[in-house]
Amino acid sequence: MIKALDNLDNRSINLASFGICLFSLIIAKYYFEEFLGLEPCYLCITQRVFLLLAGIIFLISSIHNPKNFFKKVYSYVAIFFCSAGAYFSIKQLYLQSLPEDQVPQCGPPVEYLLETFSGFEVISMLVQGDGNCAKVQWEFLFISMPGWVLVIFLALIAITAFQLKRP
Repeated sequence: MIKALDNLDNRSINLASFGICLFSLIIAKYYFEEFLGLEPCYLCITQRVFLLLAGIIFLISSIHNPKNFFKKVYSYVAIFFCSAGAYFSIKQLYLQSLPEDQVPQCGPPVEYLLETFSGFEVISMLVQGDGNCAKVQWEFLFISMPGWVLVIFLALIAITAFQLKRP
């Protein structure tokens, strides 16, 4: 896969990375939420936020199309956001692997959090996760949704690291 990227310029790669982020977010919202009726848990929302942030960086980088210093800055920021998203995917996979008696209690719906608590309290609750995050609501090829999101984050990290290494 990385060999195929040799023929593309940085702008094209960043635009494709933005497309991956955008497509993933659209699928999450319209297929999983609207069509299948799956409610996103706290950690799902946190992963979406980091996917959105990485996508914004990829879009800005593709528009700006920087050379040298700013190319590295955009790449490291994108890697940071993708790494943070990957961390929360791993955290959710860990919660899904726990025995039922060790799963944390479920919290209130996200809408309630947003209406009731301050921004910092909501962020604190979202990054901690809860019992809803331990439910496996969907699988494909024996891999749950946070596993596939982790694959997306790792692919974006690999693509971005590749861009850092090439001249």
